Amino acid sequence: MDVSPPRHLKARKTPRQARSASTIDAIFEATIQVLIREGTHRLTTTRVAERAGVSVGTMYQYFPHKQALLYALNERYLDRLAEKMEQVCLAQHGKSTREMIEALVTAYWQAKIERRDVTRALYSSAVELDNEALIEAFARRMDAATMAMLQSAPTASYGDIALVNITFLSVIFGTVQNVFERNLPMPEQEAIREQLIRMCLSYLDMSGG
Repeated sequence: MDVSPPRHLKARKTPRQARSASTIDAIFEATIQVLIREGTHRLTTTRVAERAGVSVGTMYQYFPHKQALLYALNERYLDRLAEKMEQVCLAQHGKSTREMIEALVTAYWQAKIERRDVTRALYSSAVELDNEALIEAFARRMDAATMAMLQSAPTASYGDIALVNITFLSVIFGTVQNVFERNLPMPEQEAIREQLIRMCLSYLDMSGG
């Protein structure tokens, strides 16, 4: 993400070689596994190092403490999610509003349920972090991607596209987070996803889409 972490959450160094990048990948995957099995409160850098198969010294070369590790993990997750959603939005340029919203909601929903346990673990870990800048950077990327997409629709005539855009994105983000926090059964989740698409389409239709 295009944002500098708070000083106390900054990683000690950034991997520059393939071997170092592989080590970071292993550390992040181990962190996810410990989060899922033990929870945020029982996660320690020592436990992560053991699961990743690296020494504690190697761990500290990159992350000075647990909070810096969790911050970096959330940063990577949001960066990859933003990139995926940007690609989806770009692919929908010039299509109908219905096609755009169905693609956007479906892609965002799928991104969250690909590894449902990871999504919940990251939601939980973020509570302990000073990650407002990360969330804001992710939101700016989403705002830009979805606004450009909506404006490219053949029938688009929004009066206040910025307000319309942030409103419907807030509905999508809030609905998806609520579904996962409540751990609703799959049939109910699918029904809510369909209702979410209908709500967004109705709102955009009334707003000039």
